[in-house]
Amino acid sequence: MDRNLALEVVRVTEAAALAAARLMGRGDRDGADQAATTAMRHTLSALHIDGTVVIGEGERDQAPMLYIGEKVGDGAPGAPAVDIAVDPLEGTNLCATGDWDALAVIAIAEHGQFLAAPDTYMQKLAVGSIGRGVVDIRRSPTENLRALARAKGVDVADLTAIILERPRHAALIDEVRAAGARIRLIRDGDVAGALACCDPATGIDILLGTGGAPEGVLAAAALRCLGGEMQGILTFRSPEEAARARSMGIADPNHVYAIDELAAGDVMFAATGVTDGALLRGVRFFADGAETQSLVMRSRSGTSRVITTRHRFRGQPRYDGDPSPSESMS
Repeated sequence: MDRNLALEVVRVTEAAALAAARLMGRGDRDGADQAATTAMRHTLSALHIDGTVVIGEGERDQAPMLYIGEKVGDGAPGAPAVDIAVDPLEGTNLCATGDWDALAVIAIAEHGQFLAAPDTYMQKLAVGSIGRGVVDIRRSPTENLRALARAKGVDVADLTAIILERPRHAALIDEVRAAGARIRLIRDGDVAGALACCDPATGIDILLGTGGAPEGVLAAAALRCLGGEMQGILTFRSPEEAARARSMGIADPNHVYAIDELAAGDVMFAATGVTDGALLRGVRFFADGAETQSLVMRSRSGTSRVITTRHRFRGQPRYDGDPSPSESMS
């Protein structure tokens, strides 16, 4: 893939973030998600790619756009064939309430390099680069915390785990507390949680627990770029979900997916903050436009850039491939 594409895809997440942020704190999670999806889909159409959505808003009969299998991009001669994983608004509840860490997210890879994850749950374990080869999702949380503490040269009490605040995690939370580690509970947004494991400034060391499988693929794409580690095991909520997974080629329901099985090859990842978070600032609106902050990364080069963009517009931003009449990047 052309390395310049990594800088083009950030326009896609910027457009989605600008649209969703208009509805921040207004209690309309569905409206914010729809606005982000519409803006992302429109901006994707201008990219010079022959793209196929493999992680998206659901099946075609569930989602009018960015559905699994949808073709995106201009499809012009010579356009690279790529697979696309998207979450136009990761953390719909966070945006609806104005809470931290809502993001617009996209990942792009060469064809066949993303796991075609069914819409089910996934048990996840994510750590930064120091944890590579140290932790194992088949071990208990206590064992993994102790192993990670040894690798970092600290006590377990110095570690912080990030966990979704869900009733299903009650036993996990009790065990982590008994092991002596600290916990940051989050209401939503485990892609942001996985990213936080790779930035020492966040104070997060490990992500534990069960969340959406599609989000697991997106998180793996991000951690591939950052040198982190992620492992996952699909967790089905019903026989229908298990049957759906089999129809998508999932032969072993107990398989432990390594990071390279979730997102392989040359991966590009971009995220733009919708609300303020540990990694990125949320959208700031002004009288003549707005400012966004984005993270864009590529696994092949190992580069990650934080881009602050000033969008100048009056009224609503445009989503025609160039989200504003003029912009500056720093």
